[in-house]
Amino acid sequence: MRVAKRVKAATTKRRKVRPRRKRARHDTVESALATLAHEIRTPLNGILALSELIAAAELPKREREWASLVKSAAEHLANLATLVVDGVRAEVRGLALRDEPFRPRALAEAVGGMLAARAEAKGLAANIVIAADLPEFVAGDRVRLRAALENLADNAVKFTERGRVGFSVASAPSRGRHQLTFTITDSGIGLTRAEIGKLFRPFAQANASVGRRFAGAGLGLVFVKRLAEAMHGRLAVESEAGRGSTFRLTVTLAAATEKPAATQRRVAPTRSLRVLCAEDNPYARVVLNTILTELGHRTDFAGTGEAAVAAVERGDYDIVLMDVTLPGLDGLSAARAIRGLPDGVSGVRIIGVSGLTEPADVEAALAAGMDGFLPKPVSAAALAQALEVIPPRKAGRVAGRKAGRVG
Repeated sequence: MRVAKRVKAATTKRRKVRPRRKRARHDTVESALATLAHEIRTPLNGILALSELIAAAELPKREREWASLVKSAAEHLANLATLVVDGVRAEVRGLALRDEPFRPRALAEAVGGMLAARAEAKGLAANIVIAADLPEFVAGDRVRLRAALENLADNAVKFTERGRVGFSVASAPSRGRHQLTFTITDSGIGLTRAEIGKLFRPFAQANASVGRRFAGAGLGLVFVKRLAEAMHGRLAVESEAGRGSTFRLTVTLAAATEKPAATQRRVAPTRSLRVLCAEDNPYARVVLNTILTELGHRTDFAGTGEAAVAAVERGDYDIVLMDVTLPGLDGLSAARAIRGLPDGVSGVRIIGVSGLTEPADVEAALAAGMDGFLPKPVSAAALAQALEVIPPRKAGRVAGRKAGRVG
């Protein structure tokens, strides 16, 4: 009896220890994912901002369309990186779908444009058909839906050596909601019935030899199927070996109760401002300097929070763009320190810039004394709009000082 009690006690003890070890491993994976997503997002922010400037320039029609596609792809990748960070921070299990208004036609055009561009590069014909009766606005997770569609489109091009690929979108009413059906076709290698049965197993390839040839982790279609089911739809497959495949993704979305925020297409220079950018990333500095110069502003840079506070105290700035994550004194602490400076400089407008975009992050920035908040990636249009509301600068102590780099 005593032996049994000891065994039971030892078992109970082990059960208490195991979750802690598992939690520690889980925390390590979460931290690695968040770090990786942040590192990926940094260069994407630059690609997005510069492609927006290129798209707004005077270019021939074809090159302007290419620039728009690059911008759209960079924006989507940056959004995906943000989703990774959000999911890790919130410790989400499974799919936690966003419910935001978007234009299904704009989504379809972006995916169709990407598919056509990839097909052209590979020498394939592309047939894109977008129904005229798509609803103007729906509500749902646009980022994940686009990720699913691009996965299917990518596979269509990848597994087709010659011939054609196709993408079509249709809409139908469904109990007061909108049912959208996306169809991706190809004339590629196709699948046997047995291979179709293996498609939706995590980390499995329908055909081992094909998997080695084309690479891939075997997770894409698993994700697409889960997303379709989460959006009250399904993923159907029709295929014949050697003759191609058809993937049909159906989702059911609610009508949007509000329109998505309007985006500013053209980036027009406004009056010249003196801008201090507190940013430690060299690549981000180049991007910000390019955008602000294009907008007609003069820019200084500070690489730490301490340098930003000192620059404000010395200089005469209209606005400070404050990266929240800085080495040494972070952006929030730097903002509080600036608000504690003498009256002549403490009232400078401070706009927080960060890849941390939860409501609590925004509230923390405002509580630290910032006047506004721009989530990364910061587009040229969003930055131009934020700078338009800056009041004219009064004569300062060091007005007219040559712009340059500080800190």
